[in-house]
Amino acid sequence: MVRTSEIVGHQFQRKQLLADIEQGNVAHAYLFSGSSHLGKMPVARWFAQELLLQDVPEEKKDDVRGQIEKLVHPDLMVLDQLWIDGVCDDWSVIARTSNVPQQHRSKKPPAKTDVISIDDVKGLQERLFETGTGTWSCCIIRSMERMQDASANAFLKILEEPPQGVVFILTTQTLSSLLPTVVSRSRVVRFHRLANTELGPLLADVSEDDAKFILHLSQGAPGRLINLRDDPDLLREQRLMHSKALSFWKSKVLRERMYLLKPLHQRGEESEQFLQHLSFTLRERLSGDSSRNVAALMELSEGLKTNAHKQLLAQRFALTTVNS
Repeated sequence: MVRTSEIVGHQFQRKQLLADIEQGNVAHAYLFSGSSHLGKMPVARWFAQELLLQDVPEEKKDDVRGQIEKLVHPDLMVLDQLWIDGVCDDWSVIARTSNVPQQHRSKKPPAKTDVISIDDVKGLQERLFETGTGTWSCCIIRSMERMQDASANAFLKILEEPPQGVVFILTTQTLSSLLPTVVSRSRVVRFHRLANTELGPLLADVSEDDAKFILHLSQGAPGRLINLRDDPDLLREQRLMHSKALSFWKSKVLRERMYLLKPLHQRGEESEQFLQHLSFTLRERLSGDSSRNVAALMELSEGLKTNAHKQLLAQRFALTTVNS
């Protein structure tokens, strides 16, 4: 069950979606666009719930909400977490967010990446044409940018001739990563970062120092804030990373600067997070002579997205910024 009170912010978007229902103007596909951890998926689940509750007698609504929460409602399909060999292969964990069959991903060769393949789309398609029990059926797909070209084209064919009564609710971090035809066939709902005044109440029981730091790191994303608030180990880890990034900007010793940049030598989440902390700490120290550092950091960020030698990129960055 997704209660409105549990969704942080996005009142305008929710009002817009409710108006579509009330005015009989529901689109066959919605595309929720915005950066990660803003709360697109909770709003997607809430909107699906609002649609599935249409025409349900009041005395049965709690039962239906329970089915939606447990992902056992026959008219709700959700493709969120994917089965990935050695990464996410516990079916009980996957079942908490996804109810579309994924057994094909565990067959040889097993799935190794978080990519929505054409087989995933076929598995989804098999359920789309099942007879619905109500006015609407809903299909939620998180992070559409995970689709390969083949799967995106297969899904596009579904969007071109959508099954009667099915509403697709899709999310993406970047519209530009999707096929333009997928975007054009969807009603785009944009999600934005929230103000600290909206996020502040979530930190009512947190110390002032931690609250300030968490707000700074969350950058208007409630999901990120909640993760930091509820996981002391993660918060300590981020404080340490932040301290190392700050030390980099303060240090004038090249060897020390190169050592502090070691997280950037490998591809992965740690590298991305440390790059983010370099950006945060640079903003904290911004002065009139920081333009060169900003440009160097942007160049480093773009370079790390390629297959270039990451250690050499880090070395050049350390040399470029050492005297700034």
